[in-house]
Amino acid sequence: MSSEIPAAPRAAVITVSDRAAAGVRDDASGPVAVAALRRAGWPCDDARIVPDGEDSVASALRDAVGSGARLVITSGGTGVGPRDRTPEGTRRVIEREVPGIAEELRRVGAVATPAGVLSRGVAGVTAEALVVNLPGSPKAVDEGMPVVLAVARHVVDQLVGGDHA
Repeated sequence: MSSEIPAAPRAAVITVSDRAAAGVRDDASGPVAVAALRRAGWPCDDARIVPDGEDSVASALRDAVGSGARLVITSGGTGVGPRDRTPEGTRRVIEREVPGIAEELRRVGAVATPAGVLSRGVAGVTAEALVVNLPGSPKAVDEGMPVVLAVARHVVDQLVGGDHA
C-alpha cells in the first residue's frame, strides 16, 4: 500500500431504495451527494442504486471499495422501517466505526427537523476507505455532505499512513 493518497481520490455514492431500484421512483438523493462530491474535487461516477437490505448494501459497499473508491456515501435505509438495514450492511464491511461523524450528522439533522434523531446511520473505515451512511432525503444529504467533506480527505490520508496535520 502506498504511503500517499492520490491528489484526487475517488468517491462513490450508493442510493439504497427499493422503489428507486425497481424504477418506481427517481433517485432524488444520490445526485445531490454526487454533485457535492464533484464540487469538492472528488471524482465520482453517478450514484449506484440498490434495493434496501443488509446483503445488497454490504455487496455494493464491497464493490465500491474494491473498485478503488476511498470515500463511499450511502443514502437511504437508515430509518426504523422494516427494510431499513443500511447500518447493518455497513457494519459487515467496515473494520472500525468513527462514531463522531454519525453523531454530528444526527446533530445537524435534528437541528433541521426533530426526526433527524431517528437516523441510525453509521460511519466507519475499511483498510482503505471511509464509509458514511446518510438518510434518504435530498435535504438530509445536502445538509450532511458538508460534515462528511470537512473530514473525508484527512481520514483517507490517515488510512494510508499520513501524518496528523
